Formats: sequence, C-alpha cells, structure tokens
Amino acid sequence: MNVEIISPNETLFEGEATAVTVPSKKGPFTLLEHHAAIVAILEAGKVSLTDAQGEQKAFAIKGGFVENHNNLLTICVEL
Repeated sequence: MNVEIISPNETLFEGEATAVTVPSKKGPFTLLEHHAAIVAILEAGKVSLTDAQGEQKAFAIKGGFVENHNNLLTICVEL
C-alpha cells in the first residue's frame, strides 16, 4: 500500500509499506494492504511500519489522524 506520513513541517515517510501500526484513541491497530476504508483519531504514541524492503521504521507522535482508502494510507501527525 502507498503510505504518506506528514506533519505540518515535513514529510516523515512516503512510499510503499506492507504493514502500519498506529496508536488510536481506542488502542493501537494495524493496517495491511486492502484494509477497509477508515478514518481515525490518533493519540500520543508510536507509528510503526514495515516498508516494502522489510525494514522497520518508527515515529513518535503527539497525536493526529489516519485515513485509508483504496490502499492509499495518509497519516497526518503532530510531533
């Protein structure tokens, strides 16, 4: 899936990923390819992902929101 993680000041990640875990208000959840469309509020915690090469990446956030639709995952965060 195509993933974009952005903050007001910079793009933290842009590219393909196989799995992304986010800290939502109702607890962490993982999005995989072909996940159902979703919009969720994020709380402070860690966004972690596995990129297309199998490399793990993680970003500490203060909050934000995530939107997934048609394998396009956009995560807007506050650092």
